[in-house]
Amino acid sequence: MRIALLVAYDGTAYGGWQIQKNKISVQQKIEDAVKDLFGRRIPVTASGRTDSGVHAAGQVCHFDAETNIPPAKIAAALNVRLPQDISVLKSCLTAEDFDANRSAKRKTYCYRIYVSQCRNPLKDRYSVWFKNCVDVDKLKHIAGAFVGKHDFKAYCSSGSAVKTTVREVYAVNIKTIETRGSLDVEIYVCGGGFLYNMVRTMAGTMLGYACGSLTESDVLRSISECDREAVGKTMPANGLTLESVDYGCKLF
Repeated sequence: MRIALLVAYDGTAYGGWQIQKNKISVQQKIEDAVKDLFGRRIPVTASGRTDSGVHAAGQVCHFDAETNIPPAKIAAALNVRLPQDISVLKSCLTAEDFDANRSAKRKTYCYRIYVSQCRNPLKDRYSVWFKNCVDVDKLKHIAGAFVGKHDFKAYCSSGSAVKTTVREVYAVNIKTIETRGSLDVEIYVCGGGFLYNMVRTMAGTMLGYACGSLTESDVLRSISECDREAVGKTMPANGLTLESVDYGCKLF
């Protein structure tokens, strides 16, 4: 039977989702828990890789196992075997042809910053500090430039091996919340798929425009001409969270 998992994790201590030689990964910890529960090593496939230090509120995974444990109870059985910074929120039986990666229709990421005179250590784990320099109206204005199908070559880190750098972004939305003397800014990006570091570089470019270091023509040129010199910096990983994965139907 094929089991789907809805997973949340704090990526601070991990080298990303995928198993690797020199760093502990989220996938490794989940596969260790699955092995402990079922007595054998079973591959666990996710909707996609998250990079080192990136978080997830709604990562989706699947694996195959024959068991008498009710599918909905597998989440709790895994959680007692997982570290505190990884949790399986839900588990369910799914179709045999469901693939957490290939069946995904769209993904939504959120990049978080907070604007304040002083750094707040309670926010630094999941967002990035800006010191009073972000024009939210400009941020909302430039968001629309990224919507649609574009060649995002300028927003992909060098060395990434992909067949095409064309991706479709369905929506970019900005939300703001004022809390205790600071302005929390959330940049939500929804798309069919993303290149390596694409969302973090999009956020850096949007913020560069909102702070005045980039012009609107810079941003438009970075998209239309794939001009790497016209993009902003790639923002730190801790501000990025995979919020949700959409499969075109109710899964959990």
